[in-house]
Amino acid sequence: MPDVWLNHHQSQQESILVAGGAWQLSTLATLVQEIDALLPQISTNKLCIECEALKSLDTSGAWLLQRTLLRLEENGTHCQLKNISPEHQTLLTYVQEYGQQQRKEKITNAWLTDSLISIGRSFLFSWNEALRFIAFLGHMVTTTGRVFKNPALMRVTATLHHMEMVGMRALPIVSLTAFLIGVVIAYQGATLLKQFGANIFIVDLVAVSILRELGILITAIIVAGRSGSAFTAQIGMMKVNEEIDAMRTMGLDPMIVLLLPRLLALVLTLPLLTFIADFAGLAGGALISWITLDINPMLFIQQLQTVIAPSTFYVGIIKAPVFAAVIALVGCFCGFQVSGNAESVGQRTTTSVVLSIFLVIIMDAVFSIFFSEIDF
Repeated sequence: MPDVWLNHHQSQQESILVAGGAWQLSTLATLVQEIDALLPQISTNKLCIECEALKSLDTSGAWLLQRTLLRLEENGTHCQLKNISPEHQTLLTYVQEYGQQQRKEKITNAWLTDSLISIGRSFLFSWNEALRFIAFLGHMVTTTGRVFKNPALMRVTATLHHMEMVGMRALPIVSLTAFLIGVVIAYQGATLLKQFGANIFIVDLVAVSILRELGILITAIIVAGRSGSAFTAQIGMMKVNEEIDAMRTMGLDPMIVLLLPRLLALVLTLPLLTFIADFAGLAGGALISWITLDINPMLFIQQLQTVIAPSTFYVGIIKAPVFAAVIALVGCFCGFQVSGNAESVGQRTTTSVVLSIFLVIIMDAVFSIFFSEIDF
């Protein structure tokens, strides 16, 4: 008889494993091979492990027996130990309790470790992205200085093309959105002001909301989602197709060819889009004021001229070039950061839109606080 053995008997109702010999560290390798060979043969949902012939059991053997029980339980097999001596049962119970404690600690530590790793990676990625963006800004500034010294480098045709794409073709969606925003503000304000008999103040509410904040904010968000994403996708696909490398090979600067026309086009057109959005928003507010509060358009315009200072209009217009520069720079930067495959284009396009809108909202809050502090 060998030092250790494991026999398998199959019946209709249950399977029987007979464990015998010395389950110790010296026989562990033999036991592992036998167990791996026997487990696939067990086809019933009930298993009895007969331990009467088990002569000796150390910690290694108890660990192997416990691991075998866990594997069987995971496969849906109910296991039962029979005729195991009290000493062996005590050792096996200790190994089971220690294993459960270790698994709990491993799960807890894994969750904590994974969370810390994720936070660390996100921080490092954001830090590296910020450094690359700063370097990108520096490159853009030096390139702009070269163009100012030599205006012939500026691509006027490309700039006009992008002005049409980001300006003229964005007019319908910007106008409609601003008009509907004006309608919503006026309608909600009218419901409240009716209760106090202050119908005429609907003009103040609509004008201040649209001219100072919502006109430029809605326009910038639409442009970020429409044009900023387009900049990223266009430049990103050019990088995937190695067109940017071809430009450098031909002696062309991608910053002059790709970035500056888009940047200049957006800086010039966003104030115009903001002006149109302001007009559309006021028109929507005037329409609802006429319908719900019986304030005709002429009275609306007279009240508008009386209560609204020119600075209210200038606040929104001043923000427009700054927001345009942020949207264009973020969109082009994300395009240049595409790593060379279509998946990266999609990821960078999403990043471009989210980051542009986030920065626009932050800068709008900063502008609002600044203008309030200087009473402008």
